[in-house]
Amino acid sequence: MNTVLVTGSSGLVGSACVRHFHSLGWRTLGFDNHARLRYFGLDGCTAANGRRLYDQVPEFDEYNGDVSDNEDCEYLFRRHKDSITCVIHAAAQPSHDYATREPALDFRVNALGTLNMLEATRRHAPEAAFIFLSTNKVYGDAPNELTLAELETRYEYGRLLGISEGMRLDRSRHSIFGANKAAADLLVQEYGRTYGMKTVCFRAGCLTGGDHAGAELHGFLAYLARCVREGRPYRVYGYKGKQVRDQLHADDVALACSEFVSNPKVAAVYNLGGGYANSISVLEAIKWMERLTGKRMEWSYVDEPRGGDHICYYTDTTKFRNDYPGWEVTRNLESILEELCLEKVPA
Repeated sequence: MNTVLVTGSSGLVGSACVRHFHSLGWRTLGFDNHARLRYFGLDGCTAANGRRLYDQVPEFDEYNGDVSDNEDCEYLFRRHKDSITCVIHAAAQPSHDYATREPALDFRVNALGTLNMLEATRRHAPEAAFIFLSTNKVYGDAPNELTLAELETRYEYGRLLGISEGMRLDRSRHSIFGANKAAADLLVQEYGRTYGMKTVCFRAGCLTGGDHAGAELHGFLAYLARCVREGRPYRVYGYKGKQVRDQLHADDVALACSEFVSNPKVAAVYNLGGGYANSISVLEAIKWMERLTGKRMEWSYVDEPRGGDHICYYTDTTKFRNDYPGWEVTRNLESILEELCLEKVPA
């Protein structure tokens, strides 16, 4: 039986991948230390996701371990080295703001943790597909140099389909988080080229879904939904609230992972997102959620954007769709917003 090892298995993407691969008949192993509780407090805690997985996925097995601890990684791989056929590395410290406060911790989790997982895979399961959940923040703020049209409620690129893999990585401000994820992204590529491993970097935009434990420091759309539902105040940082992000449901990320596993490549890189059709600005999201919930949102404006933040970002997924024509975005923006607003987001 094929076995998938998912790091960050209780998180949004990790739990979606566990459920999806189980539905394909795979054995599922999880690896998580539930550090989001430390990063973001109770809002960001994913323990409820982990508990649900045991009910949803028979024989699911989650190990409590830290990817930044090489011994934890080695222990898990030594126990299952003969069965692991795919590694989905979704564990991360995902916040710009937290990384600025704790740069060494961010490096250990995002860069060193990725190195540990690559090395363990190379030593014990070298034929396994290695899928890394990278980020569009590897491009830093270089996308901000593109010509933008300013509309009433948003910025957009005009004729450009979105950001492709041709966007440069250097000569831009990344934030500490973006720099450490870029280091990990390049390591994943080099392990493919140097050792012939089947690796892919999915440079993802905003990933979301009903299992997203959104907090103020991470998970814009899920946290915004929490605020409007619960009557919490919300702060908008810079760009007049017209900054735009495309949204991709975690289930569609899991589909992309299984598509890659069906025909893995060496040192592949793909931008992954919902594209223009699933793009939304902060102002637009507030209006949508007020309409869906029937509640008015209390929000304030901070006239300073977060460092390295994008003014506008939506993804050109042409390269991935050409290589994997079986993949498409199955969850549109409206269904995502309804799921976030009308269902209880786990605490």
